[in-house]
Amino acid sequence: MSRQSATGAWTNWARTATARPARTIRPRDVEEIATAVKAAARDELTVRALGSGHSFSAVGSPEGGLALDLSDWRGVIAADHQTGLVTVRSGTPLHQLNHELDQLGLAMTNLGDIDRQTLAGAISTGTHGTGAAFGGLATQVKALELVLADGSLLRCSATENPAEFNAARVGLGALGVLSTITLQCEPAYALQAAEYPAGLDETMECFDELTETNDHAEFHWFVHTDRVMVKRNNRLPQDAPRQPQHPLRRFFEYEVLENAALAAVCHTGRAIPGLVRPLNRLCAKVLGERTYSDASHRVFTTPRRVRFTETEYAIPREHLREVLAELRAASERLEHPVNIPVEVRVAAPDDIWLSTATGRPTAYLAIHQFIGMPYRHWFATFEQIAYAAGGRPHWGKMHNQSAETLRDRYPHFADFKAVRAALDPHGRFRNSYLDRVLGN
Repeated sequence: MSRQSATGAWTNWARTATARPARTIRPRDVEEIATAVKAAARDELTVRALGSGHSFSAVGSPEGGLALDLSDWRGVIAADHQTGLVTVRSGTPLHQLNHELDQLGLAMTNLGDIDRQTLAGAISTGTHGTGAAFGGLATQVKALELVLADGSLLRCSATENPAEFNAARVGLGALGVLSTITLQCEPAYALQAAEYPAGLDETMECFDELTETNDHAEFHWFVHTDRVMVKRNNRLPQDAPRQPQHPLRRFFEYEVLENAALAAVCHTGRAIPGLVRPLNRLCAKVLGERTYSDASHRVFTTPRRVRFTETEYAIPREHLREVLAELRAASERLEHPVNIPVEVRVAAPDDIWLSTATGRPTAYLAIHQFIGMPYRHWFATFEQIAYAAGGRPHWGKMHNQSAETLRDRYPHFADFKAVRAALDPHGRFRNSYLDRVLGN
């Protein structure tokens, strides 16, 4: 029997969105999810499935309706080593999924750099990693099951209900409650990581070559400086020995330097804004080179304990240089300085209807600010530049776009809305964010 939790205020990780649901239910199987959805329909409540709350936008906000807490609906259900197909409960956090896959001798083909999201939340909002030949997490989905507004179960794949499949892989939670997800995984593999500081201009000069000659490449630009940290991850042969970081060094570099020291720098900059620029220059200088190799998920992901706000846009790959040049110039005219780097990544085109990489090679620029510091001018400046270059905002991150400004950015926007109208004619899975970005 599902459990009804005490209903308090819901807040996302970045504390940029809050809501108070009418009630919160923790279902433990598909039947309990369906029962909860049908009860919400009877009581005329909207329904939102709660993930980890790691979206910076209000896409997951339960807003006075039923909040479905899926934290009791986790884990791998089935794995086929011959095909690499793995079926997973939708509430499974990525860090748990990575561990369970590792125990099975399997791995995800690509990951982002944060593993706190649930699988359903990550694919529904278009979470991605980097790699010119690799797509986002949703491109690894081969089948899924949705609990619809009437409590029925719909199975989707490329051959079974294909229109619904194309919509639901990045579905924003607008079509139903994802119950299970079948992923195309592969035999576990190791990555060789190489990280080093460099100049921004020289990095942009060789960025095309960098992304073509490395499996997964990205860089982090220290705002108000001309310095970046480049990260390259490449697959190793199955029989290659691994050279992981010593636990003490890993603790020092990731927990002490990248979390505790960064937190201290950010708090100092928040208290004394005039120190942000020199602190950024200092950070860019003290970070050195490192190389190591380890299981793929231990290289892709890193702990992030410093809270921040974030917006991100996907732009046509060919416009990256000009967008970054405009952003660099604009950063020096800001009302308030920025103390967290800009992250630049790439992705291959895909065919998912609401994927930010649909139909085109894509570059991603993620803009951050330490929590509690002014961010609106910085975000608005970036958004104006990125949108003018044909950008699409990340669904799970902060932005000001609406259905009117987004529909022309997605060739299948109308197709998605048609599927949504058919599956959820009464708007059971709506909230104010979806009203804004999808329209009524």
